[in-house]
Amino acid sequence: MLPALDISTSALVAQRVRMNAISSNLANMSTTHNEAGEPVPYQPRFVIFEADEGVGARGAAGVRVSSVQTDDAEPRYKYQPNHPDAIQQGPHKGYVAYPNVNMMTEFTDALEAARAYEANLGAIEIAKNMAQQTLRIVG
Repeated sequence: MLPALDISTSALVAQRVRMNAISSNLANMSTTHNEAGEPVPYQPRFVIFEADEGVGARGAAGVRVSSVQTDDAEPRYKYQPNHPDAIQQGPHKGYVAYPNVNMMTEFTDALEAARAYEANLGAIEIAKNMAQQTLRIVG
C-alpha cells in the first residue's frame, strides 16, 4: 500500500523480536541448567538487524531480523557448594555457573526497543493521517 507503512511495520516486527529476546534473557538470568537437566547455564540471546531492500521505495528500506544469536560470554561463577548444579570437579569446584546477563543492560535495551516501537507507531499514524488528507483533497 504505502511504503511508509510497510517500512514502519517491518520495524515493529523487528523490535518485537528484539523485545522477546530481552524478556527471555531477563526471565532466565538465574537458570543454571538446560532443558535436559544438565548443569549448563542459559546463554543470553541478542538480535541482529539488517536492511530489507524488499520493503520501501525510492531509496528507503525497511528492517528485518538477520539472526538471533547466543552470547558466548563466560558465565558468572558463584560459590554455592550445596547447590544441586554446583560443579563437582576442576578449578571451579563448588561454584555454580550462572548466565552472564546484566539486568541494567537488558532494561536499557528494553527501553530503547520500546521507544523505537513507539516511534514507529507514531510514524504509522502520521502516514495514515497524510493519506486521509490526500484523499480529502483529491475526492
